[in-house]
Amino acid sequence: MRRQLGHLLVAALVVGAGVIGAVTLTAQGSSKIARGAAIAPVPLEMKGLNPALVREGSYIVNAQGGCNDCHTVPSYAAGGNPFLGEPELINAPCYLAGGAAFGPFISRNLTLVPQRRTLAQFKDLMRNGTDYRPAAFDVPPNTPILQVMPWPVYGKMSDRELEAIYEFLRAIPVIDSPPAACAAPEN
Repeated sequence: MRRQLGHLLVAALVVGAGVIGAVTLTAQGSSKIARGAAIAPVPLEMKGLNPALVREGSYIVNAQGGCNDCHTVPSYAAGGNPFLGEPELINAPCYLAGGAAFGPFISRNLTLVPQRRTLAQFKDLMRNGTDYRPAAFDVPPNTPILQVMPWPVYGKMSDRELEAIYEFLRAIPVIDSPPAACAAPEN
């Protein structure tokens, strides 16, 4: 048995780096999925969704993208701000509900994206900065390209990564009307 396992290992190594690379990529993908499940700051509704894609989306949104920083106001719950040396605690009741002011622009409520945008529109938004908001809401008027949002960076993501983010947004709780506690603090 040992000899057979040894031959299999040698055969795999002889095939070349392609096999080893594939195994490494699979292991990395699995760890992102497991990590994404562990770091989701809100309960996820998986019914009818691809759990692996949802968890990968959680990993991208919560460990790589920094979406919480601009789309959750305030980003951290009281006593949970890591920038103040506190153990991190995401503001779950306001998670990704938008509301941060950037000059005349206000960050969008990402919990509504799957209800208001198709996957194709979401990919276009992320790749090209296309602003699907009605002209009546544009500040300044007639802004066809998203401002402030770093879409040129996120637009470089693969189709799978964007699909994972979209699937994750479908799994998080929808916040139709953010509570007053989700408003940006007055300066």
